[in-house]
This record gives sequence, structure tokens and C-alpha cells, in this order.
Amino acid sequence: MTSSGTNPQRPNGGPVGSAAWELLLPAVSAPARTRGRSLQAALREAVRSGRLASGTRLPSSRDLAADLGVSRGLVTEAYEQLTAEGYLRSGRGAGTWVGGAVRTTRPRARDLSPRAAGSRADFVAGTPDLSLFPRTAWTTAHRGVLAELAHQDLGYPDPRGLPRLRAALAELLTRRRGVVADPERIVVVSGVAQATSLLGFALHARGLPTVGVEDPGSPQHDALYTAAGVTTLPVPLDEEGISVGSLRDAGVRAAVTTPSHQFPTGIAYSARRRAELLDWARSVDGFVLEDDYDGDFRYDRAPVGALQGLDPDRVAYTGSVSKSLAPGLRLGWLLVPQSLADEVVERKRTMDLGHPTIDQALFARFLERGDYDRQLRRCQRAYRERRDALVSALDEHLPGTLVSGIAAGLHVIAALPHRYGPQDELLARLGAAGVSVRPLTDYAHARGEPDDEGGVRLVLGYAHLSPTRIRDGVRLMAEAARH
Repeated sequence: MTSSGTNPQRPNGGPVGSAAWELLLPAVSAPARTRGRSLQAALREAVRSGRLASGTRLPSSRDLAADLGVSRGLVTEAYEQLTAEGYLRSGRGAGTWVGGAVRTTRPRARDLSPRAAGSRADFVAGTPDLSLFPRTAWTTAHRGVLAELAHQDLGYPDPRGLPRLRAALAELLTRRRGVVADPERIVVVSGVAQATSLLGFALHARGLPTVGVEDPGSPQHDALYTAAGVTTLPVPLDEEGISVGSLRDAGVRAAVTTPSHQFPTGIAYSARRRAELLDWARSVDGFVLEDDYDGDFRYDRAPVGALQGLDPDRVAYTGSVSKSLAPGLRLGWLLVPQSLADEVVERKRTMDLGHPTIDQALFARFLERGDYDRQLRRCQRAYRERRDALVSALDEHLPGTLVSGIAAGLHVIAALPHRYGPQDELLARLGAAGVSVRPLTDYAHARGEPDDEGGVRLVLGYAHLSPTRIRDGVRLMAEAARH
């Protein structure tokens, strides 16, 4: 570095330490053909970051060139470029100064991902155990895909998805979920959320302005369909499934359902209700929109097949890897009825020009080599053990609690005895103790006062917790509930 006589001057006239130039040194070590651009970028960043403050006088081009060991022309060009951009200012005989128009504070990147903050026990449903993600197998598949993928495969894909992946998904879904899976009618999507949006736009285009949604049900459906211009109408449930009579009375022609494991009540639609639902859809020339969000996870028997297999022309089927691999992959599928296919595919094309090619090829390879089946078996073993641990802990620490719904999925409904209520007071005690829970009433579309007659009903997620953490969390819940 140069002597203090050639150091830049602070606005008050004092010298700036040589540390202000340290970040320029890597730039001048760059290859000759990129050295000028590198020097400009480094000097620009020094101004942006505030290491060279507004009003700082810079050394002459001759002194800085000698200091950095580069040509004077390189520094002169950098000064001229940054002056033109507004980072520097100069005047004849007055030298070069840092301008005052630059924002010197780096903006903070916030993390808006949904996470429970500060909980000692988090029983909020919806998250799988992300530590079960098969990193080694996924890495192997990734290397294999990059080695074998043809150059042309990196172009814009078919908006429905890579043929290789659609064929592999058709085989998987036919075998595991009993669907009628024509690869030509499979659309690869960014999770069930995008599938829902695509169906909403397609229904709106066909003049179906309203869709019935299960009540209680997933809170996401309202926002997604509303964004597509479709109104949602809450439809009550009974012990067999969605009320078909209410659908008829409402005059709607489309309904969103979770028949294999209703969310959040945990019931499975009866065979009779499935038949009634399909009869209704045929009679009104309408559609059933099946969200098979956790259909692979049944613990007391083989999973019931998807509704779509009974009538693929009336049922649109959606699923994803969010519960089996990780929601952050944003990878799912939509089996669309033929009459909606053109609208859905065209909307997918205009929405994002297709799902990322490498991700699709990677998942196809993962399916073809049996890795996905192994992952499903691994998750099923883990989640069955955790459900058993939760039921046992509730029986031990909160006696009289009734767990309802089928033995499936990633959550249970726990009805606590009346002595632990009323609901608002119990939730306040749990929150103060650091226990994150959601009551069943949070998932009701038609809001009303909590019904405490049979006790408080909580929706308890367990898949993301180890058996030890489940037992400790229930013990903490019990302590708070008794106070």
C-alpha cells in the first residue's frame, strides 16, 4: 500500500486507513482480460458497503495505479465508469470523490418461512420429519442425472413435465394408489398448491364460479381458489364424509375432498359416500377435486385406493412429495380429467413455462431405481412408531383423552375431557407453557363459538417429532392443562 500521503481522505480531511483498499487486491489479481471489470466491481462494492463513505476523496489515478501495481489507464477507466454511474463525482482540478447518491446500507434479507418460534413442544400439524430426507440417495441420483442428461433436455420442457417422469409417476400411482394414470394426462407441478391454482383457473374458464370445500378443511383452499377467481363454499361433513345433500342444495358443480384421510378430522370416506359423491358429479356435469396429501401413510391396513380410480373423467387427482420427502422441493403432480386438460396445460405453460428440468429428471431416476419406494417404507415405519408414542403418552398423561380418526397420516385429533376446558383458557395455558397446538376449530371455514360439551379437540401433528420429544411434549402439555 502507498504511504498516507496517497491514501484517500475522509470528508473531514483525515486519511482513510489502507484497509479500505484491501478488497481491491483480489480484483487486480484477476486475469488480464477481466481485471478492469473486476476493479470496477470491487470499487463499486466498497462504495455500496460504506467502506468508502460519501464525501471521501480518492487518490489520483496515478497514485492508485502505483499502489495496486496496475496501469494508470485501468484506474482511469474505472473512475470514469463509476462517475458515469453516479458512484463517484469529479471536477477538473478538484480530484475524484465518492458521490452522495449511493445507499450504503445493505438491505436485510428476511426469512418469512413458517416456523414455530420459541416453542418447547411444537404439535402443529403439517410438517414431516425433514431429517429423514435421503440425502445420500438424492445426491447419487443428482450426479447420475447430470452425467446422462442430454444438452437439449436443458431447454424449455413440455409444460406437462418430462415424459420420463410422467411415465414413472403413472407406474407409481397406478401401483400404490390405484389411480387410472395416463401419462398424457399427468401434469408435473410445484406442489398441490399449484395444482389447486391450475384447477381453479380451469374451472373459472369453464364457467364454474364456485367450489365446495370440506368444513372443517385445509385453510389454504380458500386463498388459492379465490386468487383464481373462484369462490369457495363451506360444506359440512358427517361421519362418512362430505355432505352430498349440501352440495346439491348449494347448486355447486365442483368440490374439493380428501377422501382417503380427511384433513383435519382424520376420517376416511365410506364406500357409500364415495359412490354418492361420484353420482352427484355425473348428475351435475361437475368435478371432484381429490387432494391425496398423505394417502401412502396408513398404519392399520393397506391404504384405501384413490377416488380417482373409480371415475378418472370426473375426478382431478393431486399429490406431492411434501410429506414423503420435503415440502421445500416444491414437486407434485396433477392427474387431470380429459375435459379440463387443455385449459390446465395452457395455464401451466403461461404460468411458469414448465417445472425445472433437472429436478424432474432427478425425481424420475429416484422413482425408477426404487429409491422412492424405500423412502416411503422408511417414513411409514417412523411415523407409525411416533403415532403409537403419541397415543400412549396421551393415555398416560391426559387420561380420558379420545383419539379419533383412522390410524393414518401425520396427525391425530385428540379430544380432551371437559375438565381441561374451556378451550380459550386451555390454549392460553398451553401457549404460556411453550406448547404450540391448534384446535380443530381453527380449521373451520364457518366460524362459530367453540363447542366444549365433549371437551376440547386438538389437532396434534407428530411426524416431525421423535418419540422422546413426543412424550416430553405431552407431559409438558398435561402439566399446563392441569394448572
